Order: sequence, then C-alpha cells, then structure tokens
Amino acid sequence: MTIRKGSLKAAAEELSITPAALGQRVKTLEDFLGFDLLVRGRSGIRPTLELESALAHLGAGFRELETVTRILDFQRVHEIHVVADSDWADFWLKPRLSQFKRNHPNTLFCINGVGDIPVRLGQADCEVWLGSARHDSNEDVLFNDYLLPVSSPENTERIATLPDDFPLEGFPLLHLDCYTTGEDAFGWPEWVRRHGYRKTAPGRGIRYGQVISALEAVYSNAGLIICGLALIQPQINDGKLSLPFPISQGEWSGHPYRIAFTESALRRSQSNEFRNWLISEASATQENIEDQVGRPPGEA
Repeated sequence: MTIRKGSLKAAAEELSITPAALGQRVKTLEDFLGFDLLVRGRSGIRPTLELESALAHLGAGFRELETVTRILDFQRVHEIHVVADSDWADFWLKPRLSQFKRNHPNTLFCINGVGDIPVRLGQADCEVWLGSARHDSNEDVLFNDYLLPVSSPENTERIATLPDDFPLEGFPLLHLDCYTTGEDAFGWPEWVRRHGYRKTAPGRGIRYGQVISALEAVYSNAGLIICGLALIQPQINDGKLSLPFPISQGEWSGHPYRIAFTESALRRSQSNEFRNWLISEASATQENIEDQVGRPPGEA
C-alpha cells in the first residue's frame, strides 16, 4: 500500500490509521526481518532491493488472501465493519450503538479497527465521512451539523461579565482542522468577521485534529472551540459544556456526514437493518438541530 501510494500518509489514510501507527508497523516488520524495506526517494517512498525482489510474490499472496476473504465472507454474516470519521464515531455513533445492539444482540461491530472484532479482513462494509459526495450508488446523506462556539461553563460566566464590546479579546481560541480546511472552511476568523467580539488575531491558537483532544482543553478552561452541535449536544445538556453566545450565531457545515455501504454488505440483512437504523437516527439528529436553529439556508 505504501509503495503504491508513494507515502506513509496516503497509505495510512487508505487504511484508516495514523501515519505514526503505519510507520511503527513497518519498523516492527523491519526489526523482525533484520533489514530495511522502504527508502525515501525523490518521487516518494520506494522499496529497497530486498523488498523489490519479493514484490511480485507479495502481490500474488495478497490477491489470494482477498479471494479467500470473499470465499469465507459468509462467516461474517453477523459482523459489520465500519470505517468512519473518528469524531462522528466517538461522539455520535458509540453513544447510540448500544440501542441497536440491544435489538440485534447477534450483530458484532468493528469500528475503525476496534470493537467486538478487532481484526478486519478485506474491505469494510461501510464508510462514513464528513465532506463532498463521491457519487457512489449506495451513498446516503446522514445529517448536516451546525457549527458554533463552545466553552466551559466557567469561561461562559467570565465572558458574560465582561463589559467590553470585544469580550473574546485575550481569550485563547482553539481550532479544529476538520472544520477549518477546504473551500467551505468555517472557523474563528470567519465567525469573528460575521459576529465581532474580538479585534485581533482570530486565526491564532492551538490546532487540533480531533474533537476529543480539543474538548480536553476546553474542559480545563484552556480556550474556546467552534464545534458541531450534533457531536456535543449531550455534553451541553449535562452542563459539561456551555454556549457563550446565542445559538443563532452559528453556521451550518458546508458538507454533511455521508455513508456508503458496499454491494456485498447490502446483500446481508443485518447490514441493511444497520443502514436503515443509521438513517433514522441521523434524521432525528437533523430534526433536533433544526428545532433549535431553524432549517439550513435554501431548504423549505
């Protein structure tokens, strides 16, 4: 995979693991064999001479493994393997999954490599991502999220007592990469341009790749983030997080969460049941957000 993609980062994205995790696996194999497998060249990662001589045999071996996986796929009749946006999986899916499993106790899950079946063979049954459509015939829209500033209750109280027109001046602003890259980016610079509350440097601050790590900083009063309401609604309801500004001062995400199942997965009844359940839960999430902030622009 690394050789075909030309980089550890691209290969890791394909495998839905981090580049560091992939690099560690390569190093472990190199330590076991006693020689290097990969070197970095001008055009990217390439095989060493030792590995190059074995590539044809490895390719044949992997093709045979894929064939065996397809032949034995009937053994996974009660398994569902999911590759998903990690924030969506941690904050939206996992709190709800116990409900589905109570009604389907014989269905086992592997989500991003962990769960009831920690080892995945072959292609995942479904993939969930935040972003644009891939024009897959089995692709469904789950829901659009609503992005807005979030803080600890303590920081919300501090902001409320400040008489200045710019209460965010001096407050650390934290940034989530999942919302602040791409043509539909929405982060602190965009929010401040629309609503004010700060005069300088809205783009400065620590950046986070995942919501879970950014929230740890928010819980400890280290700063404020802009986050999707659907992911953190329970924490707001429980009083662990707070909205420092009116809920109307937010923005619908540029792209929704989407899901696509493979053809082979949809030939199994439990995968179809899971798909229908996800769409139903996502519809309830969308309705809950719209009840609070209204419909997205352009919708009737």
